[in-house]
Formats: sequence, C-alpha cells, structure tokens
Amino acid sequence: MTTDPAELLRQRGIQVTAQRLAVLRAVSDEPHITADAVAEAVRGEIGAISLQSVYDALSVLVTEGLIRRIQPAGSPARFEDRVGDNHHHLICRVCGRVVDVDCAVGKAPCLTAHDDNGYQIDEAEVAYWGRCPDCQGKSTAALRSGSRRADAKASQRSRAQSARRTVDRRPKTGDRRPTKRIARTK
Repeated sequence: MTTDPAELLRQRGIQVTAQRLAVLRAVSDEPHITADAVAEAVRGEIGAISLQSVYDALSVLVTEGLIRRIQPAGSPARFEDRVGDNHHHLICRVCGRVVDVDCAVGKAPCLTAHDDNGYQIDEAEVAYWGRCPDCQGKSTAALRSGSRRADAKASQRSRAQSARRTVDRRPKTGDRRPTKRIARTK
C-alpha cells in the first residue's frame, strides 16, 4: 500500500475499524488471498472475528475500490490490493496458484470489443490458464519416474518369461508328440 491504511479508509469515507484495517493488511500481505485465509490472518492479528464480518469488510473494501475481487473458474473468490490498472492473471490448473501479469498486448486475445453495444468499457478481464513452473517440474519428474518404473517392470517381466522358457520343458496342452510308455511289471 502506498499510504497508511487508516488514511485510505478515511479518504473514501469508510469508518475505520480494527477489523477493516486487519482485512486490508491481510489482503496487502498476500495477493490473491481467499476470504477464509483473510479470516485466519485477521484472527491471528486481532483475535476473534466471524467469517461474516470478514465478508462484510471485504465487500466494503471492494465496493470502495481499495481491493479487487477476482474469481477464477472453479475457484473461490480471491482478493488483491492491486487496483487501478488493467492487469490480468496467470492461473495454474494443477495447484491453483495465481500470479499477476501486465495487460495483454497485441491482437490476441482481443481486448477491444468489436461492438461495445453502447457500454462504456473500463476493464477487460483476462485469465491465462496453464501449469506453473513448479507443477511442470513435478509432472516431468513424475513422467521420468513413471517411465523408469515401467522400464524396470518390463525388464523384470522379460527376465521372468525368459526363465520360465528355459525351465519349462514339459509338453504344452494340446501338444500331440508321442510319449514313450514304460510298462510296469509285477
């Protein structure tokens, strides 16, 4: 934050409370934080606070433009204090990690609506989905590890089959080779 949190609240005509200050600090300390994580951080700072009070404080701060609410598909709402610019987000499909990325440039994806239908557009929300570097490394390592395990199992099966072929010299079922009969005498 660029200025004192209490002063930010006063500038917007918001009553300064310990809960609102703690919520604002929690969002500032951890970008893309969920409401549950905000509640946990606030409880660690000021003690007991209901989840509803946290939601109420978040709502006031979003409405007044002090924080931004984003909600990636399939994810709980997240809150950040980076407001006033049109930045976007990178979201990992594996671990859910969210990071900021500056505004998209170029032709794709289209950020200027072909037909604004009379709207005064002031924001374009873009979410880039993929796998973060940590998850890419884990999946590559898992593939390598899985490949090594598969190679070892195949080698083990091959050795076992080879051992059975050398040991098992019995005629197979359906084998019509003549067998030598030995007569028994009493």
